[in-house]
Amino acid sequence: MTHTDAVDVLNTIYGYDAFRGQQADIIDTVIKGNDALVLMPTGGGKSLCYQIPSLVRPGVGVVVSPLIALMQDQVDALRALNLNAQFINSTLDIDSIRAIEADLRQGLVDILYVAPERLLMPATLALLDALDIAVFAIDEAHCVSAWGHDFRPEYMGLSVLSDRYPDVPRMALTATADRRTREEIAKNLDLVSAQHFVSSFDRPNIRYLVGESQGGREDLWRFIKAFHPEDSGIVYCLSRKKVEDTAAWLEKKGRVALPYHARMSAQEREHNQNRFLREDNIIVVATIAFGMGIDKPDVRFVAHLNLPKSVEAYYQETGRAGRDGEPANAWMSYGLQDVITLRQMMQQSAADDQHKRVESHKLDAMLSLAEMTGCRRQWILDYFDEPGSAPCGNCDNCLTPPETYDATEAAQKAMSCVYRTGQRFGVNYLIDVLHGKSSDRIVQFGHDQLSTHGIGADISAADWRSVFRQLIALNFLSVDLEGHGSVKLTENARPVLRGETQLQFRRQLATVKPKRERSGRARTPVSIAAGDQPLWNALRALRKDLADEAGVPAYVVFTDATLADMVQKRPSSLEEMSMVSGVGDHKLERYGLEFMAVVNEFEAEIDDA
Repeated sequence: MTHTDAVDVLNTIYGYDAFRGQQADIIDTVIKGNDALVLMPTGGGKSLCYQIPSLVRPGVGVVVSPLIALMQDQVDALRALNLNAQFINSTLDIDSIRAIEADLRQGLVDILYVAPERLLMPATLALLDALDIAVFAIDEAHCVSAWGHDFRPEYMGLSVLSDRYPDVPRMALTATADRRTREEIAKNLDLVSAQHFVSSFDRPNIRYLVGESQGGREDLWRFIKAFHPEDSGIVYCLSRKKVEDTAAWLEKKGRVALPYHARMSAQEREHNQNRFLREDNIIVVATIAFGMGIDKPDVRFVAHLNLPKSVEAYYQETGRAGRDGEPANAWMSYGLQDVITLRQMMQQSAADDQHKRVESHKLDAMLSLAEMTGCRRQWILDYFDEPGSAPCGNCDNCLTPPETYDATEAAQKAMSCVYRTGQRFGVNYLIDVLHGKSSDRIVQFGHDQLSTHGIGADISAADWRSVFRQLIALNFLSVDLEGHGSVKLTENARPVLRGETQLQFRRQLATVKPKRERSGRARTPVSIAAGDQPLWNALRALRKDLADEAGVPAYVVFTDATLADMVQKRPSSLEEMSMVSGVGDHKLERYGLEFMAVVNEFEAEIDDA
């Protein structure tokens, strides 16, 4: 149980030369029998932090994972390393479960995955009582936070592990947790004495792009067509109907787009998720029900067609892009209706007042991120208690600084119109009054006689919607969430109307697009020289054939990063193949000769040319 043992496992089983970041310290802490709370961004290598202690310490590593649909792929990846990994969940019949239990009792299982509900069953706890357990790893630990976007009540029961197995080290791992959530995790899981390992939240490979919705789905299509015409990606929508409509629309555009939402049958969701994980160039259009724990490393973009509920949700969802560390885009388009809809959903929820206040504050923070004019990455890092970073130079605001203007007069006109119409009408009606229209409704209410009738004719409807959206986002106006969306003044409006406060708004722009590279093409996921493309394509083709034969995602055979290193090193012997990053002993034995043959064939063609 030494650090040397851990490094040996890293080299021989996983095929990597050295640990990254805090991995070595985390693993050493747990191997010594101590508890740990690990916060590490998506793609940072959290799984190694519990897998290696499970292999080095005596006994089986027990991993608590919230979604049974993802366990199969995690187990497949471990079995590809010649490890005996198993899961026990409701997808298995009783005979399969009994066979796994028999293997567990004989000490034949390296790592076991269970959902929290399953682990807390008396029969499962009785089984664990009879086993040597190396470590308990509680993945997606933010689910224990009652204020989080992925709250799972059953996580609260996992504190039983502390009392029942006091000599077994426990770890809680998550990619998304501010200081308050980390405190909740430690308290609710009885990890108050655990050592905390908080890695940087920065994902420099992700480019954040946020803009106002101008053309709806057409904005999305222009983005995908220009920068991700053949890439895998995820598109998030707020409603199930929008998910289905958008997926069908993308299919008509020629892309393979699969819907995913809670109203689909479990079989449909599993089928679509498996296609996404195991095939290339698939787009999943989903509600937030999709993605927790997704291991697919080559998701090149995450798009939001609606505003997320919180910065935590946004960070978690965008973090599913670029897990391999290669360039990826986080693109979002949103509008005024998103703000109104989210506030209505919060108001109508069954949560208590305290919970609603927390949700409202989190939405306000998300609106601040969306409307800000400075560096978005810098703001996100500051939000997660990581202040002091420099502007990233890679988000939309850094690449194309937004234009701002003195919006005080426009805001005063908008708020005066709200007041003089009795604070009983929605944004579209107010814009009609500001434009001086004389519809039957406006005449009926006598609003064509108001001093605000026609005072905004020089400002377009789109620009007025931008003004109203920013006034609502910044809490100068509120929306009646229980009625028909009528706009009302808040206390914050008073100093603006009196001329005591000046407002600077960002000028409306078309939905932001990432800048193209000088070549006019988007960056490729991995750096492959033009002359090496035939070898790269041949290696990918072999990988796909082997993955299809085994019924696993392609990255379970080898990741893109491993194939890229193979292209660069051109191994001509098994010894040289073992030096490729990500090629451990078992994969060398299983795949080495076949991949080496492709490299040698390519080299022979060069020699003959």
